[in-house]
Amino acid sequence: MSVELRWLGHGSWSLDIDGHAVVLDPFFNDSPTSPVKADEVAADTILISHGHFDHIADACSIAKRTGAVCVSNFEIHSWLSDQGVEQTTPMNSGGTVELPFGKVTLTAAVHSSSFPDGSYAGLAGGFVLQLAAGNIYFACDTALFGDMEWIGAMGIDLAVLPIGDVYTMGPDASLRAIQLIAPKRVAPAHYNTWPPIEQDAQAWAEQVRRQTNAEPIVLNPGDRFALE
Repeated sequence: MSVELRWLGHGSWSLDIDGHAVVLDPFFNDSPTSPVKADEVAADTILISHGHFDHIADACSIAKRTGAVCVSNFEIHSWLSDQGVEQTTPMNSGGTVELPFGKVTLTAAVHSSSFPDGSYAGLAGGFVLQLAAGNIYFACDTALFGDMEWIGAMGIDLAVLPIGDVYTMGPDASLRAIQLIAPKRVAPAHYNTWPPIEQDAQAWAEQVRRQTNAEPIVLNPGDRFALE
């Protein structure tokens, strides 16, 4: 199995999994760091971690254009359906679904969640993608929490963690998260989008090397790398 990941700025990622196009938390048109616009993005599956605008803003337009299946919690599934999105797969925390490219588990996250109009968007979450090439954990927007150790027990080949601070855990807390999860590799996200979450990712990577056994992977928006 071949898996290529591309960071599209902020918390947004695209993955090519043996030809399956997967998009996580689509925020493109209004993102100051995204290298693409929503109408340029291919998608068979869209994973949505929570309802905040900077993670769901372009989900409807991409889903309607591509026919992609949107995978998220039940409240987001209902909201998308009301917006005219036809293909949705509702989940809840701890659940696992089988998708064409592998299994996806919706994990807990410690974070608020509401839709752009302020209404309740269910519990925020993260995702573990269980693939033939290895397991990927997208923590998405979250604080540090002790049950990350249980997620790590699944055997994580790549963890993607927020490091921006203020709205999520910051660099120091992410180091403790890496120690709990014990992934082979780790990539940062949700930073340098706006001034309040500016971080020095290279300095973070040096601390990862010093304090954990994980290999840090620091990307610029638009960069790609392969899960090997």
